[in-house]
Amino acid sequence: MRTLHPFHGGVHPPEHKIQSTQLPIAVAPLPSRLIVPLRQHNGNPAKPVVAAGDHALKGQMIGAPEGFISAAVHAPTSGRVVAIEMNPAPHPSGLPDLSVVMEADGEDRWIEHQPFDYRAIAPADLRNRLRDAGVVGLGGAVFPSHIKLDATSLETLVINAAECEPYITCDDMLMRERAAEVVQGIAIMQHAMGAREVLIGIEDNKPQAIAAMQAACQGSGFEVVVVPTLYPSGSAKQLIKLLTGKEVPSGALGPQVGVQCFNVATAYTIHRAVNHGEPVISRLVTLTGNMDEPRNYEVLIGTPIGELVKAARPRADTSGYLMGGPMMGLPLSDPGVPVVKATNCVIATSQTLFPPLPRAMPCIRCTRCAAACPADLQPQELFWFAKAKNFAKAQEYKLFDCIECGCCSYVCPSHIPLVQFYRFAKSEIQAQEREKKASERARERHEFRELRLEREKQEKAAKHAAKAAQVAAKPDEEGGDEAAAAAKKAAIQAAIERAKAKKAAVAPQNVEDLPPEAQARIDEIDERRAQARETAEQSVAVQKTDEGQGAQP
Repeated sequence: MRTLHPFHGGVHPPEHKIQSTQLPIAVAPLPSRLIVPLRQHNGNPAKPVVAAGDHALKGQMIGAPEGFISAAVHAPTSGRVVAIEMNPAPHPSGLPDLSVVMEADGEDRWIEHQPFDYRAIAPADLRNRLRDAGVVGLGGAVFPSHIKLDATSLETLVINAAECEPYITCDDMLMRERAAEVVQGIAIMQHAMGAREVLIGIEDNKPQAIAAMQAACQGSGFEVVVVPTLYPSGSAKQLIKLLTGKEVPSGALGPQVGVQCFNVATAYTIHRAVNHGEPVISRLVTLTGNMDEPRNYEVLIGTPIGELVKAARPRADTSGYLMGGPMMGLPLSDPGVPVVKATNCVIATSQTLFPPLPRAMPCIRCTRCAAACPADLQPQELFWFAKAKNFAKAQEYKLFDCIECGCCSYVCPSHIPLVQFYRFAKSEIQAQEREKKASERARERHEFRELRLEREKQEKAAKHAAKAAQVAAKPDEEGGDEAAAAAKKAAIQAAIERAKAKKAAVAPQNVEDLPPEAQARIDEIDERRAQARETAEQSVAVQKTDEGQGAQP
């Protein structure tokens, strides 16, 4: 028996899991219209590689990875691309996202499958193929798996099969029915990272899944570790501590202590991508809660949730839907949002199952939240700092170590929505960081421009000085001085000629053979002009003389 290392805190809310595990996995009906968001993972959204009017086959890439932290997106079925437009997406912001809208043709025709031998290619090539297959973490974080597989000096590979949150059973049913395929995916991950040991953590409330995985791991060297049922043992840092005893430092990740953690469903999709040549176009989703036939379904990515839930027959008093579990789930304001890679569960809510929370009361400093916090933080202090918008102090108290599990809110006798305050503080800090970075970039651009202008000015001055020095140092060859003097004289003469021509152009025309009276008037005018010029010149001379005398001591 492996020695376990319990983590701090945790809670044990009612499980509500048995309802959706009574029936085997079913295939959800093919919808007539699918909405496939191009952002279904952390990092950059995929770049569309199809256009409206194109016909796509099942499994065809419709969104290519954009940058290093990205993953591809594929057509869930065969059909016509109707549009590439903004559509509502299941995201806490509620904002729409760019999506590929497809109409299914009903034929469900696949691309040509291209499985490959992962042992015959370099690890970098394997990671690139998984990126192009759209493999991401299916435990909720949806971080591109090819990046997590790029780990060196890895001692332990942890497979997260705890599935600790209430109501969710998709991983449980996956292990019960497809344990051998999961183990094949784990073997691929171990090969990619060279991990010395593989630990598969499963909570003790899943006896059938435990038995299936133990049978599938026979002869593999993988160890199935049964852990106590305690929320949130499925969080990566908490599971690493529980299985290995290693504490992941604040602000650090598992590989920094020699451990990498993957969800059990991610291992299954890696097997499908490598051994069958199938990209990630579907996933298991638990339909449960206020439904007559709760069950787990294999669901195509892009299926509208409003259509999907009809398969489980929601009851008449259903008041809404929650994507994910009751502790960390996202309320859906629009049932038209699609299933994405992060969708592991849809819960139908009602006033009976989820009654409204009582009005929040003032904090009584009971410290129950601190006792329950699995990250060993001080939730009450973080609450005060977030409420007062003292974000610097909140960061000092390790705000970003909060995993938003909701344990603090669950045990709070004053019913304070603590996690909402933490999310608010995190978003404000991130917004300030973005503004700070934008300001720094603007300052750097301004300073670079000033340096560039100064450099160009210096280069121009140096160029002029070099040219002047070259002219001054030029030897007198072939009568160079006389040639220069002649050129100067010619330029002066040319200027004189231009002045004469200009004067002639403005002189009176047709003045020959004038009558004596007209000639006399012209002579008189010319004489007055001459006198005026002489008077003006004398006045200037007198003024200069006076100024010169006034300047004497």
